[in-house]
Amino acid sequence: QVQLVESGGGSVQAGGSLRLSCAASGDTYSTNCMAWFRQTPGKGREFVASILTGGGSTAYADSVWSRFAISQDSVKNTLYLQMNSLKPEDTADYYCAANRGCGRLPASYNHWGQGTQVTVS
Repeated sequence: QVQLVESGGGSVQAGGSLRLSCAASGDTYSTNCMAWFRQTPGKGREFVASILTGGGSTAYADSVWSRFAISQDSVKNTLYLQMNSLKPEDTADYYCAANRGCGRLPASYNHWGQGTQVTVS
């Protein structure tokens, strides 16, 4: 089993920055891909970014391309999401996810964190 714990959410003004963290523990050797999703009330989870933990290959949603950056610290078993030039439409609950392979659909992942809230005003 893999445990994921997000942190770093909060409130920020439009144009500002936040960095989210996701600490992974447990059977992390079983996962090769980690990702960030986000969700707003009444909507499904939306893919934000993913990273292959071995090779570092990344993928981004068009809506966050060039503003967000996903990275990992393999020593600390921690995933990051640096969010710059934030917009009100980035307001959502952000979730960390992990699985053996990468994908852009929530069903591609079987390990999830509890989420952290980001509010941009």
